[in-house]
Amino acid sequence: MDTVQKQKLENIALLLLTSVFFVFAMYPFFIILISASKASLEIMTTSARLPTNWGQLPENIMKVWNSRSINYPASVWTSTVITTMSLLLVSLSASMAAWVLVRSKSKLAHVMFLVFVAGLVVPFQVVMFPLVQFYRVIFETLGLRMLRTYHGIIFAYIGFGAPLAVFMFHGFMKSVPLELEEAATIDGCSKPAIFFRIIVPILKPIFVTVLVLNVLWIWNDYLLPSLVLGLGQKLQTVPLAIQAFAGSFVKKWDLIMTAVLMAAIPIIVFFLLMQKHVIKGMVAGSIK
Repeated sequence: MDTVQKQKLENIALLLLTSVFFVFAMYPFFIILISASKASLEIMTTSARLPTNWGQLPENIMKVWNSRSINYPASVWTSTVITTMSLLLVSLSASMAAWVLVRSKSKLAHVMFLVFVAGLVVPFQVVMFPLVQFYRVIFETLGLRMLRTYHGIIFAYIGFGAPLAVFMFHGFMKSVPLELEEAATIDGCSKPAIFFRIIVPILKPIFVTVLVLNVLWIWNDYLLPSLVLGLGQKLQTVPLAIQAFAGSFVKKWDLIMTAVLMAAIPIIVFFLLMQKHVIKGMVAGSIK
């Protein structure tokens, strides 16, 4: 067997292996799609079969959107506000912190960086109840209401998202030449001007990577909003709204699957649009 034939066989084997992984990865989305196109009884009786009437999907979408029990549009708005503000603040604060830690050569900066990295190995379940008590006892004693509020959940996401973001920005920023900042300083640029005019444009690939990783987490998160915002409250995210379709005795599987599909589509579109920048950011960070 010559080299060309061997290469063709390797390509075919790789294509088959990739196709198998693709089927396994897309199977849950396929189940959600066909379930969202069925009535609840049909899901219970023929869960794996294709729907008999694909026109059920637009009807289920309208039921979810117009449902009085969950107010889905308000939940989408709440999730959008929380996700957007959390992403902006996490990215901005983490990039600033990483810049200072990289440019400072002191032992304190090294220790602080290790503290950020240590935050990556602390499970959220360990600190979730202390977090609620901290909000309830410390902040409310000071007259600051953190539970059931936008700023309370955003503040929590900043804290939990900072370790990974600082770690990624720190690794990428070590490759940025110090001479660029020195030249800007000679030209009369202040520290804020150097950061926003020189550093931030260079960090665009890693900014997008951090945004995508965090938007997947924050948009789909259920546990932290359920603790800070509470269930059955006026202020609820999309995962909390979907949970309302699952009652103690009756579960509306057609509306649950439709709501899950509606919540997943914006994230899928966002990831597809940003995929090129994510790959570029990861490759650039690994090489540099």
